[in-house]
Amino acid sequence: MATEITNYQCPACTAPLRFDGESGKLVCDFCGSTYSVEEIETLYAEKDKAAAEASKKAVETPAGWDTDENLRAYQCPTCGAELITEKTTAATSCPYCGNPTVVPGQLSGALKPEFVLPFQIEKDAVVQALHRHYGKRNFYLPRLFRSDNHIEKVQGVYVPFWLFDATVSGSGRYEGQDSVTRRQGDYNVTTTMHYKVERAGTAKFDRVPVDGSKKMPDNYMDSLEPFDYTQLKDFSTAYLPGFLADRFDVSAEEASPRMEARCKDTLEDLLRRDVDHAVVVPEGFQAKVEKKEAHYALLPVWMLTTKWRDKNYLFAMNGQTGKFVGELPTDNALFWRNLGILTLILTLILRFSGITRFLLGFF
Repeated sequence: MATEITNYQCPACTAPLRFDGESGKLVCDFCGSTYSVEEIETLYAEKDKAAAEASKKAVETPAGWDTDENLRAYQCPTCGAELITEKTTAATSCPYCGNPTVVPGQLSGALKPEFVLPFQIEKDAVVQALHRHYGKRNFYLPRLFRSDNHIEKVQGVYVPFWLFDATVSGSGRYEGQDSVTRRQGDYNVTTTMHYKVERAGTAKFDRVPVDGSKKMPDNYMDSLEPFDYTQLKDFSTAYLPGFLADRFDVSAEEASPRMEARCKDTLEDLLRRDVDHAVVVPEGFQAKVEKKEAHYALLPVWMLTTKWRDKNYLFAMNGQTGKFVGELPTDNALFWRNLGILTLILTLILRFSGITRFLLGFF
């Protein structure tokens, strides 16, 4: 009986395989064997095809398959344990035997990504990046956060993204202002000249990313940009072992307005910067997207959660470039104390400068 999932095991010792970002190969941590993506892809092609067919049949006859509308149940082909996953999960690992598990049916047919951007940064680097992130907020970071803060989970996730190619045309109206000041007797006279300016243009955008996952915070995903899309690979499930992966649950049509807004804002900024006046006052802007094409890709993101004083903190790291984002707590008492000290210092400086000017005027 065909199973709906595939476990990627070492051909030499049957231990779990994982994709190694540094070498770009699948490695076995038990016997040390390494395999290229192409080798594993060929080895598991038939199993992945059978698993995808099994998923298709399960959709058609779902009795005993869905635990509820948001969860799905599978059976691990290695140890037989039951795996409960979210309905969008495409890759995970068995919590009992540890084998990386891929659900090919979630990434086949119309759901198959065109591209994947492999992880290039390993898990150890994520924790190091978190500590460097502490340093950026060291001045107002609570002192106990470093020691009492507990890392709950570090997980690599292939996040579904829509990469849009688009052409946007628009036009803007502006008021330009230039001023000239000249001396007339005891007065400085300023003359301001006003100009009506119009600008129009067309911009072509390639690979504008919009995440296609409802569970991922959009502000974090946007902040992780840019990715180097020259490293995109044709999609293969062989890149997934050792990581989580989700299929999209936000369609290209649903993601399109975010892309269009970003492109229009960029074009508006380009047109405004082309107005060569000292002061530029926007008076109107309109634009339309003339062409757009969406490409489905999985991009690498490390997600890290920590807990401190019963509150969870979420961080994210670009799995290709290492860019790190996340909110840190602020020691409010320290902030207000330092603000008070700064205010006192500025007050003393102003008073001292006032006394100095008075004494200089007296003498």
